Amino acid sequence: MSKEENLQCSFCGRKKPETDLLIAGLDAHICDKCIEQAHGIVEEEIAEAKTSDLSKDLTLKKPREIKAFLDEYIIGQDQTKRAMSVAVYNHYKRLLQTRDDEDEVEIEKSNIVLVGETGTGKTLVARTIARMLNVPFSIVDATVLTQAGYVGEDVESILSRLLQAADYDVEKAERGIVFIDEIDKIARKGDNPSITRDVSGEGVQQALLKLLEGSVVNVAPKGGRKHPEQKFIEVNTKDILFIAGGAFSGIDRIISKRLNMQAVGYSASVEEDKIDHDNLLQYITPLDLKSFGLIPEIIGRLPVLSYMNPLDEKTLRAILTEPKNSIIKQYTKLFAMDEVTFEMTEEALQFIVSKAVEYKLGARGLRSLCEAILTDAMFDMPSSDEKEFKVTKEYAESKLTKSALKKLRAAS
Repeated sequence: MSKEENLQCSFCGRKKPETDLLIAGLDAHICDKCIEQAHGIVEEEIAEAKTSDLSKDLTLKKPREIKAFLDEYIIGQDQTKRAMSVAVYNHYKRLLQTRDDEDEVEIEKSNIVLVGETGTGKTLVARTIARMLNVPFSIVDATVLTQAGYVGEDVESILSRLLQAADYDVEKAERGIVFIDEIDKIARKGDNPSITRDVSGEGVQQALLKLLEGSVVNVAPKGGRKHPEQKFIEVNTKDILFIAGGAFSGIDRIISKRLNMQAVGYSASVEEDKIDHDNLLQYITPLDLKSFGLIPEIIGRLPVLSYMNPLDEKTLRAILTEPKNSIIKQYTKLFAMDEVTFEMTEEALQFIVSKAVEYKLGARGLRSLCEAILTDAMFDMPSSDEKEFKVTKEYAESKLTKSALKKLRAAS
């Protein structure tokens, strides 16, 4: 028997003739079958390590817990908070699932589109969820996006913002959340595809498709055409959650028209009388988004559709004082840092709310009104010896002159 035939694998003991390949080391040998097995073990270990790292970083809670957290910061909007809680929970369950070769079921992404008037809390919901989950979060304005090659920002700049939020950690960025604001501003300009270029409308929607679906995108870390010499970073958008938000101004007319069309003739729905004409957004469907000007492909990639209720007086009053980081609590802390006790009477709070409703300023308007009322006090009190400051309705009225209200209305 030759010396070569005596050689055997140091791991499984197979003789050389029984193997396809036997690799020699310094004082040991390994066969091809043991190499294959070892490779499988290494891959499993790496996958497990990645999953455990992800679960360590990711603070994932059940939908009820997510909603309870949102309730601490956001007043009302129960329907949206429930929809967001479920969509986010399912998305991150999808990230944490262990890959099984035998199980061919692949969970798809649940990107979200939020429809609501300005100042109703679309951005706040997304930002609060990102804070809770401890993942990178970026807000992008869709109004600056154009098709590649035109003046403006390319669609890929959305991901460069997310990379910046993740400190250029690609793995971290690939499980982040992107909030695309003003999505309604890239609606198609008309029902029929135009022969001219719609570079900031339908063109941007077409470019967004690959990002929302999930693909490997070359991202310029510092933005596109301004630094042509930079190296591109490959980012896989498969596990990035996209939340789109927009006011969709005028969509209530589309909804109203559709609801009226459904109730024509002798078999008209008896429920027509029950339609809440003050909040038509609650009846929104993907068909209304299509009529507004979003292309069917992009609607299909934003499967979760939710709406924001308009803010009434009761909700605005609660927003002033109830959330964890409410406006009045913020001002109380600011004055406390100068050792001043700050208080606002109920009449003054109601006055601010009534002005916000009258001028249709929304939740953002509450902050603007408070600033207009308190600016003089915040200027004078740090230098004075006064240690108490109480805002009454009369004081608020004196500070909110007609000129100040006109400025606020113009800014909103």
